[in-house]
Amino acid sequence: MHHEKAKAVAAKIRKIREGKNYSQDYLAAKLGISQNAYSKIELGYSNITLSRLVHISEILETDLTEIIKSA
Repeated sequence: MHHEKAKAVAAKIRKIREGKNYSQDYLAAKLGISQNAYSKIELGYSNITLSRLVHISEILETDLTEIIKSA
């Protein structure tokens, strides 16, 4: 169950990013990580901290609840 929710959050991040026409490279640069590391976040292969999730929501200019409510 936990893994499915994490995947849903990751998918929501990707959907919002694509809706804003932001590249993975752009978000990775804003987060100070490699594009490969960011890709793993979107694929749900990487556990992210609450701090990183908040940072992603700020970059995407999206309320954090929008990212997690579908999960």
